[in-house]
Amino acid sequence: MTDRTRRARARRRWDLTAIGLLLALVFLLPFVVMVLGSLKSQAEILRIPPTYLPQSWHPDNYLRMWRTPETPLPFNLVSTLVMTVGGTVLALAVAIPAAYYSARQRFPGRAAFLATVLVTQMLQPTVLATGLLREFFALGINDTWLAMILVNAAFNLAFAIWILHSFFASIPVEIEEAAQLDGLNRLQTLLRVSLPLVWPGVVTATIFVVVACWNEFAASLVLLTTPENQPLSVALTKFVGQYDTAWQYVFAISSLAIVPVVILFALIERRLVAGLTTGSVR
Repeated sequence: MTDRTRRARARRRWDLTAIGLLLALVFLLPFVVMVLGSLKSQAEILRIPPTYLPQSWHPDNYLRMWRTPETPLPFNLVSTLVMTVGGTVLALAVAIPAAYYSARQRFPGRAAFLATVLVTQMLQPTVLATGLLREFFALGINDTWLAMILVNAAFNLAFAIWILHSFFASIPVEIEEAAQLDGLNRLQTLLRVSLPLVWPGVVTATIFVVVACWNEFAASLVLLTTPENQPLSVALTKFVGQYDTAWQYVFAISSLAIVPVVILFALIERRLVAGLTTGSVR
């Protein structure tokens, strides 16, 4: 390799690094503005011309927002966690065996089943809110965490099945046949052989379902009427009034709401990238 080639590669590497940093700055700038806004007073946020750095810092916004009369934020945070964890666990508990069975069995109506799963992904909870509300009233679970856990699981189930179906289908059947020859039954083969092989896919499905459940808004707004049962996404709207908006609390709650998702991404980022790139190189 000549010096000229090495210099060209080094320059290209630096150019790509500079472009990557610029794009990262563009995407991170709104979050930086949001965090800085959460440390300002309301009067300073509304000041014209605006200032990016706070003239007087107000970290106490993060303490006062928990005691605001608009909404019981501690209960809203617990509600968000319960509905997210419950919806994710239920969706994966159904999606894993469904994806495994559809990938391994050529049963009658298999294509119709997969097409139906795909069609359900096109529907949004808002479209079915009235029907869901009547159904939950009939079941006696209206305005409860259980209702939103079922909604979150149902409307994220299709994506989880489709992504896990492709992972299970990529596993050679001979591996499972060898495991069954060694004495494992179908369930043991799934849990001890196939599931560890598709773990990147499970992680990928988990992160997308968690983010979707955490950010769910429309169905919660319609189905949950008790302030203590509502998630953070709905509680946030209580600070936006017709004549006045407590922007410092809106920014603070929004900053708080992204922390669990950021931590989750940081913990499983490697497995997520592995799941998204599996199959790209053979």
